[in-house]
Amino acid sequence: MSHRATKSGFAAEAQQKNIDKFDENLAAEILQWIQQTTGESFSTAGNMNNFGEVLKNGILLCKLMNSLAPSSQLQKIINGKVPTLAFKCMEVINQAVNAMEQYGVPKTELFQTVDLWEAQNLTAVLTCCSAVGRKAKSKGQGGIGPKESAKNERQFTEEQLRQGQSVIGLQMGTNKGASQAGMNMGNTRHIMD
Repeated sequence: MSHRATKSGFAAEAQQKNIDKFDENLAAEILQWIQQTTGESFSTAGNMNNFGEVLKNGILLCKLMNSLAPSSQLQKIINGKVPTLAFKCMEVINQAVNAMEQYGVPKTELFQTVDLWEAQNLTAVLTCCSAVGRKAKSKGQGGIGPKESAKNERQFTEEQLRQGQSVIGLQMGTNKGASQAGMNMGNTRHIMD
């Protein structure tokens, strides 16, 4: 494991906010779901240390993604030797994250490898695993979390679109107090030479 200097200032505040956002109940629910989906046996305690340790080498995430969307690439990782070297573990985590993206998890909900390997931001890992659970549920694969919303595109006729152009809504604002010189609210700032 790498050793980093203790954070201070804004970095320490940001790290503390991430720690405060970590939901132990959601972590336990995710670990239980992973256990049911993969058939693996491990501790499903939702505390931050256990969550990070269980998922740390990335093998379990690869097994989860392989059970949801079988892939020959992930199968090679799962059937191979469990990595112990840091760069090998980080590569396995990266493969799992890539599989999550291909499965349909938005890029905004993915985590970076160091978030898990160095436990820099386990809240991001929690968010990503939750997104995988929602996506699995939307695909009918027994996921977790709320149901994802479905696209609801609407088609309007040209006549309906023209009718909408003639309506001036109250949300358009006001032009009272405006002139060609621009808006003038209150007193101007006087600067002395």
